[in-house]
Amino acid sequence: MTAQDLSSPILFHHAVRVYWEDTDAGGVVFYANYLKFFERARTEWLRAQGVGQQQLREDTGAIFIVTDTALRYLRPARLDDLLDVTVQVTHAGRASMALAQQAWRGSELLTEGTIRIACVDAGTFTPRRIPNSLQQSIE
Repeated sequence: MTAQDLSSPILFHHAVRVYWEDTDAGGVVFYANYLKFFERARTEWLRAQGVGQQQLREDTGAIFIVTDTALRYLRPARLDDLLDVTVQVTHAGRASMALAQQAWRGSELLTEGTIRIACVDAGTFTPRRIPNSLQQSIE
């Protein structure tokens, strides 16, 4: 498979509740915590594709790492908000993919970003192909 741009990728949703520990002195979600929310959503997205990350490592020696992030913060989330965090594959290559992610509170977009993840060998951190089963599920 060659790298491809996906024109209408499937959108994955994951609910995240904002806890006290997620907020800063101003009472809003600390900006870096959106990366944690996005990570949780990506982990659950992979799980929904049949890929448990620990099992992937044990079975194949492969892991996913983040290689690039770019986020925009539009509105603050606050304590007890229930966020809908989305994952959408926008580009898939042989060893990496770009994902568009957003955090919503109801119909209000709070944060959006692009995350690039790469598949690497867990021991050497050298790039390797994304497992065929995952490649097939995102095509």
